[in-house]
Amino acid sequence: MNSLDHRARSILVTIPLIAAYDITRTYDWNYEHAPERPPEVDVPAVAGAWDFCGTPVNSPLGVPAGPLLNSRWILHYAALGFDVLTYKTVRSSHRACFELPNLLPVRAPAMTGEEGEVAEDSAARRPQSWAISFGMPSKDPAVWRADVERARRGLARGQALVVSVVASPQPGWTMEEIAADFARCARWAADSGAHVVEANLSCPNVCTQEANLYTSPDASREIAAAVRAAVPELPLALKIGLFQSRAQAEAFVHAVSRYVDALSTTNSITAAVRSAAGGMLFEGARRGIGGTCITARCQSEIGMLAGIIADANYGLRLIGVGGVTTAEDVRERLAAGAHHVQIATAAMLDPLVGIKIRRQSLCEKSS
Repeated sequence: MNSLDHRARSILVTIPLIAAYDITRTYDWNYEHAPERPPEVDVPAVAGAWDFCGTPVNSPLGVPAGPLLNSRWILHYAALGFDVLTYKTVRSSHRACFELPNLLPVRAPAMTGEEGEVAEDSAARRPQSWAISFGMPSKDPAVWRADVERARRGLARGQALVVSVVASPQPGWTMEEIAADFARCARWAADSGAHVVEANLSCPNVCTQEANLYTSPDASREIAAAVRAAVPELPLALKIGLFQSRAQAEAFVHAVSRYVDALSTTNSITAAVRSAAGGMLFEGARRGIGGTCITARCQSEIGMLAGIIADANYGLRLIGVGGVTTAEDVRERLAAGAHHVQIATAAMLDPLVGIKIRRQSLCEKSS
């Protein structure tokens, strides 16, 4: 057992009575030990008329790419108050997950995007912020395509299935080849039953070409155009990261607006992670930081993007992600211009968070 594995297994986390992702176990263990059947839970209704890119849904609540490893996890959260379920990002070939820890508690102030590092906080009994280190793993296409079909068949009326896809660049690939790989996965996702395809242009834990494609308007345009051509019949969303300026965001939105229907905003802010002993974890590589320390920054990002979209009359939908844990967080994202709100880390650790939010009376809002 390596030191990081030992550190992950020493974390104290309150596990709810209902099944939750076990952060002390590997990604593959959690994949194989997904809940066998959806729980029987009373889910409060959310007032208002809602749809996700044209598919009628019961609420604006969803889960972004990350926590939902397979169809059993999809259906588990579909029974727990989440109506837009995003299948964890898939590829055109198998990709292993990073070693443990994949979720590590950290201590961080309110982050702005300019932080160099945060500190490990494994002694915290109720962690609020986390370093996230999965690396966009994927099962073989034959596995995930059949599993996406199972997820779609199991969803109820008023729920939507999003399938997140990403390219797997090989050495020497051109941007045209990367875009073609995105398109290939998108077509497979559509054929397997996705209501919406999401092209993942941002992953803070990957050091290869697919990590920060959203920072290039030209690359983003080429990928969006290729996916749109491959899947003309479905809505297309793009998963993006944090923009460093309004001008950068404007250039991106302008480049992709004619091809896409929605933008899924950043769900983490990158930083290096220093261990409790003073050394650097993850071999000094930056990792995505999620949780309450990024709430304010992600809230301001939604407002900026909503303004850009409104000023140019682009008509794009916004999916608010990042640091959402309470009904008040959801209300604030909707008020700032989000059409939908998705919850990742908080939902992994407390699967009942969607039920709790719905019980706190989300404001009625027509999408």
